[in-house]
Amino acid sequence: MIDTQIILNKHIHNQNLQTELLHGVSRTFALTIPQLPADLRNVVSNAYLLCRAIDTIEDEPALNFEEKKKFCDWFTDVVDQKSDPRLFSEALSPLLSDSTIPMEHELIQQIDRVLEITQEFDQAHQEVLSRCIHLMSEGMTLFQELENKTGLNTLEEMDKYCYYVAGVVGELLTDLFYFHLPKELSSKREEMMKLSVSFGQSLQMTNILKDIWEDQKRGVCWLPKDVFNYYNFDLSQLKSGKTNKDFQNGLIHLIGIAHTHLNNAFKYTLMIPADQTGIRNFCLWALFMSLLTLKKIHKNIEATKSSDWKISRKSVKRVIVVTKFSANQDHLLKAYFNITRRGLPEYPTTFTN
Repeated sequence: MIDTQIILNKHIHNQNLQTELLHGVSRTFALTIPQLPADLRNVVSNAYLLCRAIDTIEDEPALNFEEKKKFCDWFTDVVDQKSDPRLFSEALSPLLSDSTIPMEHELIQQIDRVLEITQEFDQAHQEVLSRCIHLMSEGMTLFQELENKTGLNTLEEMDKYCYYVAGVVGELLTDLFYFHLPKELSSKREEMMKLSVSFGQSLQMTNILKDIWEDQKRGVCWLPKDVFNYYNFDLSQLKSGKTNKDFQNGLIHLIGIAHTHLNNAFKYTLMIPADQTGIRNFCLWALFMSLLTLKKIHKNIEATKSSDWKISRKSVKRVIVVTKFSANQDHLLKAYFNITRRGLPEYPTTFTN
């Protein structure tokens, strides 16, 4: 009896920590994840924190390429229970600089407790989590090695990067949704898996566009050179706080591609049964916030500060109110989506000169 109570208390303590960490590292996901049914909420929160640990390694400027690769490989072993998470944490934590936010420091320091929750899931859930982390680690290593200070070579490379950091998360979520609703999603699973990659890419492309100027200050660029070359702009000439018409034309083209991916994301969301309003809202809130961000970038295309492209809290609240009301009514959602996206360009997701 005492042992059972100790285990229960530890479980509750870890769950509370997971919630605290989620709120500390992501206001967006701290808002959307609680909309999910309880069992999904727990595993998706855990998955997000594992992915955020990989992001922390990738974004840490104090680590060189070899160190990042070492810690990413080590972390995959930790997730697969092949290595002690405490040793991983003790090795990485002292190397993180002030550029890493305090709650990401805390995440790395407490990663053993996050993984205790991971290990409570059944084998199928653990396997899809492991697959996601392995692919993210692989992609991080690949693109860190490219040293993309002046952009990626092609849109195809950008697609690949978006897949590794976001498309795989879309696939993970689709698997988790299927585990939750096997009968309802069985016939749709294959199509949803394809669309989930586009969903992930739409969100990641929006983040890349929104963060252009912040990334430029850090000496990083995720934009594709071939698209900007077509509009006679050389990304090696991109300077913080400076823009011109040629660069803006390339930016508009990428907004159009992201918009096309968001159309796929909307199709994906409507494939979730209408009575599953929690799962739908989880997807819809992220989708519409991304759509509104694209509209803000498009409207203020000449801006040279990332803060100029940040959507307002009022806009976020409007999305929440409207989608909560219409989440189970496809005709209303379609009308709201079409009104919201009005005026955005739309381009094919592939690019040829």
